[in-house]
Amino acid sequence: MKRFIFKYTLLTAILTVTSLSSSAQCDTIAAVCGENFSREFLSDGQEYRALLFDDQTSEFHLTLYGQSTYRFAACSGLTNGNMLFRVYDEERNEIFISSDHGNAPYWNFEVTSTIDVVIEGNLNLDEVQSGCAVLLVGFKP
Repeated sequence: MKRFIFKYTLLTAILTVTSLSSSAQCDTIAAVCGENFSREFLSDGQEYRALLFDDQTSEFHLTLYGQSTYRFAACSGLTNGNMLFRVYDEERNEIFISSDHGNAPYWNFEVTSTIDVVIEGNLNLDEVQSGCAVLLVGFKP
């Protein structure tokens, strides 16, 4: 019984440390990603995050309100270009692909009428094999 408790405690400790390490990594990446915002954009107050390995895809659903300009900033790692992202409308029509724009780390999107979008993120496997994917969304007030 003591052996079981020891193994359980050790496993719990390892998982806790790993979780805290991943969270700290994501915090650092979010701070780096925030550098892609200028003073003209206000954050929507959310940090969209996913831990990705190899060719996994993250998916974030957002509602963008009409007569607004938004900025999406997507990052994974400490340099730009590690995260590839695509924006789709609610019918899955492609609106934007960062790889068509030199792996742009951010994109401004002018919205004329309210729209639901899906933002998919993948790691740039030429740069990284795993990591925390962070999407920041801001808008002009």
